[in-house]
Amino acid sequence: MHDYGGLYIVTHPNKVKGNTYERALVNQAKALGLEAVRAYASDGRSLGKSEKVDLIIEGVTIQAKRRKQLAAYMMIPDNVDIVVMRGDREESLAVVPFEKILRLIKEGKWEEDNNE
Repeated sequence: MHDYGGLYIVTHPNKVKGNTYERALVNQAKALGLEAVRAYASDGRSLGKSEKVDLIIEGVTIQAKRRKQLAAYMMIPDNVDIVVMRGDREESLAVVPFEKILRLIKEGKWEEDNNE
């Protein structure tokens, strides 16, 4: 809750949860020595990017989503490194542990797309 001269604004719990998650991702990247920044108010325009960008790690734009529960098909099974999926007439997407993505960025093996 924020006090603005007698007017109290209550931040929605989901917003607080999302902000906390974004900060945790930035801190995880910084712990590996990567340059990472969270967009003010989760709005990438504050960083000169699309409003959908939540954070930038070494120039890589990221939108963070935290859910109470993910769909079972998005979970990475034991002994599998990556889950790849796509919708009809859509491009394929990969589910990869964030720690692996951070290592790829750190090793310079991740190319920025720049298609904001």
